[in-house]
Amino acid sequence: MGKIVAGVIFLVSGWLFMQLAPPVHQSDSQRFEQNINLALRRTAHHLLTAAGDSTSGISPVQHPDAVTYSIRLERAFDYDQIPDLLHESLHLHGVQDSYDVAVLDCADGVLRLGYSHLDLKEKAIPCVGRQQEAGCRNLLITFKKPSQQSGTRWWAGLFGFLLAGISGLVWYRVARSRDKAPVPASATDHLAEVIQFGRTTFHPADQSLNAAGVQHPLTYRETKLLRLFATHPNQLLERELILKLVWEDEGIIVGRSVDVFVSRLRKLLRSDPTVSISSVHGVGYRLEVTDQES
Repeated sequence: MGKIVAGVIFLVSGWLFMQLAPPVHQSDSQRFEQNINLALRRTAHHLLTAAGDSTSGISPVQHPDAVTYSIRLERAFDYDQIPDLLHESLHLHGVQDSYDVAVLDCADGVLRLGYSHLDLKEKAIPCVGRQQEAGCRNLLITFKKPSQQSGTRWWAGLFGFLLAGISGLVWYRVARSRDKAPVPASATDHLAEVIQFGRTTFHPADQSLNAAGVQHPLTYRETKLLRLFATHPNQLLERELILKLVWEDEGIIVGRSVDVFVSRLRKLLRSDPTVSISSVHGVGYRLEVTDQES
């Protein structure tokens, strides 16, 4: 057993060191720029898809200076979706730097909408919920300073070996107790679930919704909120509980976002006459399902 554990620690530590140390052919700035490019293209894709456009090409990401990136959106989109969607895309690609967001008119460069990443932790995002004029827009993201990645490979290697040692110890303890402890349910069970309510079918893993035959794509936050409602049909959910389960666990508390996202879900579900989201003033919301038959 001791040789097996030692071998596992050695292999894992080597793997972690290779993951944490930057590749010799690509600088930190190039990798950072690539991650921003991917995050912005993902954001543009979901904005256009949510607006009903699943075929138009996405413009290349522009990099006018060391801290600024932009992407051109020729078609109308929902600005209210940008804060959560962009935050999710940046997080997915490992970008943690502070940033500001601006939506500029393509023709004259006039600032139309915008906010700071710090607004995600406040109670409201500027300009969310306001009327928007249709037209070509440039989505601009500006970072506070050029990204500074880890400066030394030695620290990365040391960190990798430390994590590897902990991983080996945990593996060893789990291996010893596996005969005593029951095997937990697969973590993929939650992702593979299909939730049916009324005449609506909800696929959390695919972030998609079929409301009485009408298919809709969902954002990450819409999926999370709808799953909370769908797993508690005909139950009154208090605002504080919704905030805690949908936003607070990720360090983001935006009180007004509850109303904004509930409004979005109502629009997506309106094709199903057996389902509605009612509000109880000052208390919370309830997903009302009047007919479970499809």
